[in-house]
Amino acid sequence: MDTGWTDLIFEVDINKAKNAEAIAARCSGAGIFIEDYSDMERLLPLIGGADYIDKTLAAKDRTHARIHVYLSAEDSADAMAARISTLLRAAGIAFTLGRAVVGNEDWENSWKQFHKPQRIGQRLVIRPSWEDFAASDGDLVLTIDPGGAFGSGGDETTRVCLRLLEPQIRPGDRVLDMGCGSGVLSIAALLLGAQSALGVDIDKTAVYTAADNARLNGVGDRFESRWGNALTDSPFAAALGSGYDLLCANIVADVHLRLREFYFDKLRPGGALLLSGIIEDRAADVRAAFESGGFSFRGIESENGWMALGFVR
Repeated sequence: MDTGWTDLIFEVDINKAKNAEAIAARCSGAGIFIEDYSDMERLLPLIGGADYIDKTLAAKDRTHARIHVYLSAEDSADAMAARISTLLRAAGIAFTLGRAVVGNEDWENSWKQFHKPQRIGQRLVIRPSWEDFAASDGDLVLTIDPGGAFGSGGDETTRVCLRLLEPQIRPGDRVLDMGCGSGVLSIAALLLGAQSALGVDIDKTAVYTAADNARLNGVGDRFESRWGNALTDSPFAAALGSGYDLLCANIVADVHLRLREFYFDKLRPGGALLLSGIIEDRAADVRAAFESGGFSFRGIESENGWMALGFVR
């Protein structure tokens, strides 16, 4: 039986890369890698031209980005390609699609080198299970393996949200994590002192993965995950309860806008709202919409064109 990986390769204009990346990331919990050489224009003058770097790298196309979506043999590459393609077309993003087969041995020997422990904020450290980390006093170490759900900490959207989340958590807080992915935001909140966290995702794999990660990090007894779509299933949305002290959501701008009233209803007065997955050119729209919807703006974090916005109900 073939146990290799399929690499779906979506090539898009560099100016559309962030939007395309967001679409691919939300469609697939599998590994995603972005090939983007646009910074070469800025870096070459700083390092004295291409003489100091590999000539092949210097010659790379800087006007397009390539989004690699890696799928295991158990996943349907055709179905995933069709899903992402449909959403890219709906967003007006032109693309070319290619695919390659990556041998299982090559994959296993190469992908782990890109995932190392990383410090985020003041106290949080995220590490994959195969990497040792010598924690200092006060460090809170989250063990999250890249795998079947989005949010291993290697992505900017997770990091900027965690930086907003860390100073917000108070002992005893009840947390609602929409689009929980791997559960990393919920687990961080619980390690920081939250009383409980409920993670919600439309991806069933993410729901199971988040629960497994919570147990791995010793907070499984305070974490619950549920599978469902709060946008389309009103009874499901109602069953999530209300009165939360903090609601975090690492999704995309358009979904945040559609869930604005839902967020308002789920938070207690004075509760904190943290929104991530927002590209820079959508941040002003999201901020204006939420300020007009009863929220007060309280802060922002950004990294490489991705934004997380903080509000209070």
